[in-house]
Amino acid sequence: MAKAVWNGIVLAESDNTVIVEGNHYFPIEDVNLAYFSETAHHTTCPWKGEASYYTINVDGESNENAAWFYPQP
Repeated sequence: MAKAVWNGIVLAESDNTVIVEGNHYFPIEDVNLAYFSETAHHTTCPWKGEASYYTINVDGESNENAAWFYPQP
């Protein structure tokens, strides 16, 4: 099972991740969205599409643009 943890909080946990270029991509239903806030940052990959970035917020600490999401991979 893959698990994403930051500042001692489990942000995501899943047996169904997809690994692309060494990164685990979690199904949205396995992510604790309460800790994520969307930013204005976006990037585009020719084969994965446009990524939206999120800042992780845990116990008053932030990790800006630390997570990304491809809605149409």
